[in-house]
Amino acid sequence: MPARNDEKEIATGIMTDRVINLSDSGGRRRTRKCPICGRSPEPAHVPFCSRRCADEDLRRWLSGEYRIPSEEAPDSDSGAG
Repeated sequence: MPARNDEKEIATGIMTDRVINLSDSGGRRRTRKCPICGRSPEPAHVPFCSRRCADEDLRRWLSGEYRIPSEEAPDSDSGAG
């Protein structure tokens, strides 16, 4: 199966050409804070510090406090169906 080995070598060469070193932080790890209250996140609720902050974030999304900008006009379909 020499063709398969050639394919593997080609694929490996392609992948190594695109390797980017992401550890340019000088060995320090940046600690993120809870986006709601600023405390340190808990592993069970990452990126939030608690279930309360996770629920608050969800509430903000569902109520429309957070919006993703768009250049599209809102649907003019006002329930006429």
